[in-house]
Amino acid sequence: MVQFATDGRPLPRPTAISQPYFEAAARGELRLQCCPRDGVFYYPRSVCPRCWKTDWQWQALSGRGEVHSFTIDRVGHDPALAAEVPYCIALVDLEEGARVVANVVSCPVESVRIGLPVEATFDTFTADSGETLTLLRFRPRQDSPAL
Repeated sequence: MVQFATDGRPLPRPTAISQPYFEAAARGELRLQCCPRDGVFYYPRSVCPRCWKTDWQWQALSGRGEVHSFTIDRVGHDPALAAEVPYCIALVDLEEGARVVANVVSCPVESVRIGLPVEATFDTFTADSGETLTLLRFRPRQDSPAL
């Protein structure tokens, strides 16, 4: 079931499996599950998506990566996010090998390009229940070429 932020945007509901991911995000850390055979994987799940084993561990990651692909919502397909238009949703390849989905922020959407070096940042939202939830975002890295 979806919960909503006080500004109307949809927010995920952490589960027992994903809770460590969200707890790390609240501390400004990117942590993903890591299988000893297959490496890091995203999104949080109970088994490795490649070997289906359960002996994975949570691993702190650098948060550094590159934009693999992206789209820009200029229309407001989700009415709850209409105030954010235009915004960028990207697939980001992390240095550690996982591919994650998140918004690219802190730059004009026209500046986002495939191969853009990015780093993790986090935004905290208040749910309509009063709880807070911190979400992963990416911003251009300080060492990136001028946007």
